[in-house]
Amino acid sequence: MSTSAVLAPDLLPRHIAIIMDGNNRYGKANDLGKGQGHVAGKDALDPIVEYCVNTGIEVLTVFAFSSENWQRPPSEVALLMQLLTSTIHEQIPRMNEYRIRLRFIGDRSQLSNDLQALMADAEAKTADFKAMTLVIAISYGGQWDIAHAAKQLAQQVEAGQLRADDINKELLGNYVQLADAPAVDMLIRTGGEYRISNFLLWQSAYAELFFTQTLWPNFAADELAAMVKEFAQRQRRFGKTSEQIVIEQASR
Repeated sequence: MSTSAVLAPDLLPRHIAIIMDGNNRYGKANDLGKGQGHVAGKDALDPIVEYCVNTGIEVLTVFAFSSENWQRPPSEVALLMQLLTSTIHEQIPRMNEYRIRLRFIGDRSQLSNDLQALMADAEAKTADFKAMTLVIAISYGGQWDIAHAAKQLAQQVEAGQLRADDINKELLGNYVQLADAPAVDMLIRTGGEYRISNFLLWQSAYAELFFTQTLWPNFAADELAAMVKEFAQRQRRFGKTSEQIVIEQASR
């Protein structure tokens, strides 16, 4: 059952982020060929995107390839790059159908020129779509993100365009990836691990965390819907007391 039928819009998360973990273990458990767990994982994304756009989620960000994943065996990295290329080609018609904007975050300098060009083309073709935004994190790391933002501010200080005393969390926040998007409300990790693995560290400062034993290729929209329902029942205090939150809610 879709939570959009039972949850008020103000109870829905605006931004969901997912660490899509468990592809290799899925492949081993199902006696698939080497790397085929990642192939199965690619197909799991479509129903999740459809659920989000139909439910009214504004932004869905998925962790496709981390900055640390470059350390994996070259054959696996090559396969992942091929799958990312295929995923982008496959997603463009779906983005057109559902009017979803496609964006990418991460250090593009490490990617091939062809993949960079494909990403830029997909972003340009979907830039005006407003039903939802799908963000794919490729060659991304949260620490890199914050350091990259700090470097941009440092360059402005060096050029005399900015004083060091002017730098605060609001200003730094304007330079991290997805600065123009809502903060992450829900951060989900599949695959049974209990860590966030350097994903959207700044953007997830107050995210509600959800962990599931389900391997990513088995993660379905009904499990996400159950998580969204639980999210709506959590009290988000952002440093305030429960009593303050109750009073604020009563005064609306």
